[in-house]
Amino acid sequence: MSSSNKRERELARKKYERQQARRNASASGSRRRNQILAVIAGLVVVGGAVAMLVQNSGSDPAPIAASPTPTASSSPSTAASPSTSASASASASPAALVCPQGPKPTTKKDHWASAPTSTLDAGKTYTMTLDTNCGKVVIQLDQAGAPQTAASEVFLADQGYYNLADCFRLTTAGIFVVQCGSPTNDAQNGPGYTVPDENLPTNGTNDYPAGTVAMANAGPGTAGSQFFIVYKDTTLPPSYTIWGKVVSGLDVITKVANVGVQGGGGDGKPAQPFIITKATTAKSG
Repeated sequence: MSSSNKRERELARKKYERQQARRNASASGSRRRNQILAVIAGLVVVGGAVAMLVQNSGSDPAPIAASPTPTASSSPSTAASPSTSASASASASPAALVCPQGPKPTTKKDHWASAPTSTLDAGKTYTMTLDTNCGKVVIQLDQAGAPQTAASEVFLADQGYYNLADCFRLTTAGIFVVQCGSPTNDAQNGPGYTVPDENLPTNGTNDYPAGTVAMANAGPGTAGSQFFIVYKDTTLPPSYTIWGKVVSGLDVITKVANVGVQGGGGDGKPAQPFIITKATTAKSG
């Protein structure tokens, strides 16, 4: 065998090894890029859902815009299991409406310069009943954990602020809430005052479990009147004051959620209109 042939084979072998090394490096880089893109995509889906819970800001701070998203939160919104995708919800056919037609929501023009200074009676149990076109929802207030927020919610309900009010936002992807309490029924504005953050949960998975009632906000210390009700265990940043829990009527929220969002998707106005016809409070014990 000539030395020239050996040399050619040796050069060919080295060329092949260089080509394989480049292919391996390229494949490794592609895998890394795909992994990074997958992580970014997941954050965008969850982040978008959380943003929805936050309350959008008008002339007054709005809640979860949890935009919650919330937004309540937001936003309102806002942030749960990211395995449910908005695109999957969008492709599903909406369910038939399940509630009677509700009355037309009204715009609330009352504004107060400061939060109420009254406190709720210690040792008493306070409830808020939301009569809606889809059924009753009863909330037990947590006045021990969120005394200023609970007092504000009782004040607003007693003033008729939540009567003929639209629950204007539903999320079904990533987070699972319905948001209500905007005086203009569109995630804007509030009562003219804010209440401080209270009773924030420990950060963790499902830190806002099903039945939780929490304030939407546009940032720390900006909660006003907008609130959201969690109908399925949800993971959110621990930024939204928990002021109550649903003790009766969570199935009402669930049946509204099962109809889906107008136009499909996982975040928007409920396809089944959900109107609070009247909100009343009661004290016992």
